[in-house]
Amino acid sequence: MPFAQPDNGRQGGVGDPQGPDEWFKSLPIVTRYWFGATMLVTLSVNFQIINPYKIMFDFDSIKGSLELWRLLTPFCYAGPFDFGTLIGCYMLVQFSKQYEKGGPFNTGAGGGTADYIFCMMFGTIGMLLSYPVLMPILSLPPIFCRNLTYYVLYIWSKRNPTANANIWGFPIKAIYLPFAYLAMTVFMGQGYMDMLHGIAIGHMYYFLVDVVPVVYGKDLLHTPSFLIDTFGIGEYTPPAPGAAAGRPLGGGGGGGGGVTGFGARAAGGAAPAGGGGGGRHNWGTSGQRLGTQ
Repeated sequence: MPFAQPDNGRQGGVGDPQGPDEWFKSLPIVTRYWFGATMLVTLSVNFQIINPYKIMFDFDSIKGSLELWRLLTPFCYAGPFDFGTLIGCYMLVQFSKQYEKGGPFNTGAGGGTADYIFCMMFGTIGMLLSYPVLMPILSLPPIFCRNLTYYVLYIWSKRNPTANANIWGFPIKAIYLPFAYLAMTVFMGQGYMDMLHGIAIGHMYYFLVDVVPVVYGKDLLHTPSFLIDTFGIGEYTPPAPGAAAGRPLGGGGGGGGGVTGFGARAAGGAAPAGGGGGGRHNWGTSGQRLGTQ
């Protein structure tokens, strides 16, 4: 799988993270926790600490045995130790970071952290609900990490359609990037149903958050007030160690505007579009494999 990256024209220099720990801490909060959980689950499965069948989505186990972790772990397993998994983790970090830092679609929190968390909630719930319907048709595996990555990639491409990216050094506009990936995956004969799943849910989110308000004059998606109360308006900045904890009222992620509760959209908060932002178990044909038992 070839990989692409946003071309933000930035060169390394003074102030860049100097080690793995500093780099990890420099990631925005949602990307950091998602990537950290993905590393934890992926390594645990590949080192046979966790049975791979215990982390996949299984409604009967959730309902009958209350194995509620299965609602989250399918989004945090990247695959067996191979080059494809490495590229998948790179894409997860790169595009989640770009979208989170570049200003998500404003659904009430000024295009900030709370809006991105709500976006992720929409995506995960949408995939969990649609999986039982689509699985018999598309042979989808019960692992959704790549699905969620392409969900974020698609939304990022819609949020920043004219941003520059590149695949193997070839320049491409962000709006075409998900489909370029899809075309190359099909050309190489690899599984792509999970990519389609993520793109489809991503388009549903984009349609509801950006098309419907413009065309029909209705705001259907609103960041819940409890997320705004917790993470504030704009990009969330954790309080410094030893400082008094308090709800942040703004940050670097495009804040501005007030919020009056659930369903209230912050005025003037949208950020401008632009660049920047051994397993052998198989299910279906998407090409994702789980680790050894």
